[in-house]
Amino acid sequence: MLTPFDDYPVHQAPVALAHAGNGNPDHYDRFWFNGYTNDFYFAVALGIYPNRGVIDAALSVVSDGVQRSVFASGRAPLDRTQTAIGPIRIEIVEPMRINRVVVDAPEYGLGADMTFTARTAGYEEPRQTRYVGARLAIDMTRASQLGRWAGSLTVDGATNDFDNQTVYGTKDRSWGLRPVGLPASAAPEPSAGQIFFLWAPLNFDDIALHYLTFEDQTGASWAQSGAVLPILRPGDPVYGPQDGVEHVDVSHTIDWAPGLRRSRGARLDFRRGDAAESVELQPLLTFRMKGAGYFHPRWSHGLWHEELAVGGEQTPVSELDNLALDNIHVQQVMRARWGDRTGIGVLEQLVIGPHAPSGFTGLVDVPAVG
Repeated sequence: MLTPFDDYPVHQAPVALAHAGNGNPDHYDRFWFNGYTNDFYFAVALGIYPNRGVIDAALSVVSDGVQRSVFASGRAPLDRTQTAIGPIRIEIVEPMRINRVVVDAPEYGLGADMTFTARTAGYEEPRQTRYVGARLAIDMTRASQLGRWAGSLTVDGATNDFDNQTVYGTKDRSWGLRPVGLPASAAPEPSAGQIFFLWAPLNFDDIALHYLTFEDQTGASWAQSGAVLPILRPGDPVYGPQDGVEHVDVSHTIDWAPGLRRSRGARLDFRRGDAAESVELQPLLTFRMKGAGYFHPRWSHGLWHEELAVGGEQTPVSELDNLALDNIHVQQVMRARWGDRTGIGVLEQLVIGPHAPSGFTGLVDVPAVG
């Protein structure tokens, strides 16, 4: 089956580009953006699942103690340049440098016309591959960039003008295989419900830091990376061998909040040359990732609803059950201190199942507070 991109010399296999992931229903291709200040956070997501025939998207905002979201889902277009569904549209203005996000959902109290401009070159994280028993469960690549937002975001009739303040954020483009939609019927595997994932893109005025790790239940990492990223100067490349990325070995220390599976503080330790360095992280606010579809009981990624389905929700943060499975996956906006530098970023945390170093044993249990 041909699509417009088949006219470009971008093929990587002797099939048309519409035939993705060897037909695996869990193949996906996703945009993810976040943006934040000390007192608000937003996330934008758009994913295409070519072997399920589905496209979905979401905008979610935490401000004034409320998390608001709009969701859209429908039939995936054959033309993959059509990155829009319902009221949500993402435009590639300049590849790997400038993106525009437009949202028009006044019935759900949300609207946006905002532009993301990269502050760092694109960083290709190490390929993340994980088997559960004999089944390939995860095999994906993620490209991350830190950046700054311009434009505006409207929440419940109030417009937040980004042009009068500094709004940092992250662009995440990932693709490959990971669980989406309804899973295939299969015998249960003992480790199938376990995941420990940390992801930390951190913005400073003159530099950026990026960290990720996946760990098994013993605390052994099966995918990890740390990178110091220079800030782009005019004319600097956003991809290729001259990206200036400095790879570093990073370790983490999480101070788990009592009774929760999220932090009340964290530290990242690493070495640059002969110098030992660390970044201290202090939480400012928490975003539940279900606002962009992750573990959402209705709007989970890759589900077929109808040709076009749009919905929304808003919930006071104080009313959320923090140990409910759909609220475990979070990003915390973090004040970051690296020596004399003070910056801001996020620490994403997804901790389900046992993790011995953290004292977690069951699916979502927490250690008793002594």
